[in-house]
Amino acid sequence: MVKDQKRWRLLRDFKKGKFCFLISVDNWSIELQKSEFYSLYLLLLRINEQLLVIKDQLMDEESITLELEKLPWYIQLEGNKTEWSLKFVFESQEQTRSFEMYWPIPIAQNLFYEIKNMWESMD
Repeated sequence: MVKDQKRWRLLRDFKKGKFCFLISVDNWSIELQKSEFYSLYLLLLRINEQLLVIKDQLMDEESITLELEKLPWYIQLEGNKTEWSLKFVFESQEQTRSFEMYWPIPIAQNLFYEIKNMWESMD
């Protein structure tokens, strides 16, 4: 399964073995294991829930920052109630690799929904 846009790409290919999910934004990409992708999916759902809880209380131009950490991930959402970016820090629990990634506006919203759809379509 491939979702390919001008500035980002999301790929699921179980034939690739251990690292079967690819996320690419602008000039970088990272491959994730299924368990890593699932933990990212769960954290994205949680940070979106936090945003939905406060969204109606925010003025249109009001800036927000939300942070969430659940190892191996740390996520930071910055923006306002309608537009936001996401920053990620991944610290491998297997001590194999660590990385950071950044999804700018509007890529963050698009990738969030595509990751949600991709994972939920596998059920």
